[in-house]
Amino acid sequence: MAGSGWGPPRLDGFILTERLGSGTYATVYKAYAKKDTREVVAIKCVAKKSLNKASVENLLTEIEILKGIRHPHIVQLKDFQWDNDNIYLIMEFCAGGDLSRFIHTRRILPEKVARVFMQQLDFGFAQHMSPWDEKHVLRGSPLYMAPEMVCQRQYDARVDLWSVGVILYEALFGQPPFASRSFSELEEKIRSNRVIELPLRPPLSRDCRDLLQRLLERDPSHRISFQDFFAHPWVDLEHMPSGESLARATALVVQAVRKDQEGDFAAALPLYCKALDFFVPALHYEVDAQRKEAIKAKVGQYVSRAEELKAIVSSSNQAVLRQGTSARDLLREMAHDKPRLLTALEVASAAMAREEEVGKEQDALDLYQHSLGELLLLLAAEAPGRRRELLHTEVQNLMARAEYLKEQIKMKEAHWEAESLDKESLSESVRTSCTLQ
Repeated sequence: MAGSGWGPPRLDGFILTERLGSGTYATVYKAYAKKDTREVVAIKCVAKKSLNKASVENLLTEIEILKGIRHPHIVQLKDFQWDNDNIYLIMEFCAGGDLSRFIHTRRILPEKVARVFMQQLDFGFAQHMSPWDEKHVLRGSPLYMAPEMVCQRQYDARVDLWSVGVILYEALFGQPPFASRSFSELEEKIRSNRVIELPLRPPLSRDCRDLLQRLLERDPSHRISFQDFFAHPWVDLEHMPSGESLARATALVVQAVRKDQEGDFAAALPLYCKALDFFVPALHYEVDAQRKEAIKAKVGQYVSRAEELKAIVSSSNQAVLRQGTSARDLLREMAHDKPRLLTALEVASAAMAREEEVGKEQDALDLYQHSLGELLLLLAAEAPGRRRELLHTEVQNLMARAEYLKEQIKMKEAHWEAESLDKESLSESVRTSCTLQ
């Protein structure tokens, strides 16, 4: 085993070919095993002369952790060797490259694609970082370092949450939040106390913006916790692509078809929508081209039927709202001494008007939810009587309308995602390593 010089190093048992990339203290090459299988691997070559005490500790930790991990979203360490010049980590070869390359070749990722990668993160390494780690040891790339690391304060595993925020920001906007021309400029931006503002373009969902802002909180004590991250509605781990996605979708669609055949269209529609929530990740997970096409064909059928039911249920719901007009007018008359109630009812009326506009479902839903937040509080404080009865009925009608709209928005998103899904499964083309470097 030997090898320095201008070309790839030489390593017994392997032929090293093209350079795949390089980092702070390592270069990664594509390589072939000389044995019969001619297995393709990636070999990470770490020059011994570039290692200081901290980087040696990092490398040993990386080897120790990767040796014991077998996970579909984490690059597998197959073996490691060393010679006088280098330490070699022989790793699984991922044809799609790493997440960084995937982002850079596409410039920005659609929010739906970025969510798939967020669902695939695994934070198993965090438990290996003790809270009392040397506070002056900087681990990882400066672009992804949390402020508490750069400011040389004590830090813990919450730095990974900051790094996830930087990766998500870069995926969605095409560059990290602290893009700089020099390390001194980068350090100044990280040390600043200014709140990180998110660009207005491309437009993102409210949940996505909320998660980004909570991840990129400079004060670690105010940053989102691991528990809240995994429970966040945008991460939505319940619907991440897995081997169970298709079975869960099928179980729901069986119920939907049964309700549909019974003529209970109002019950069938949300079941079709919930099934679509699992069919889309099933498409992401499936790697067999024929099976994927069969799933897409079924999804198309269910979307079409859901659209038909949407028209039927919408017409029925609108009739219910129209029937409640006189009661709603009476409630307004009885609310002349309740300005908060009047305002909440006006917001509900604005929601109904917005719902009639094409493509304004999310705006209408936001108005309904705002109105209901107020009306529920007022209902709880309302004394028994005619006004309370009318208010209770109005709240029920508005809640039903809001739930219906929520299902429509989900169905539209699922339809769009199923239509735009690449033939190539994301989970196979790219795998993300949970080492945030």
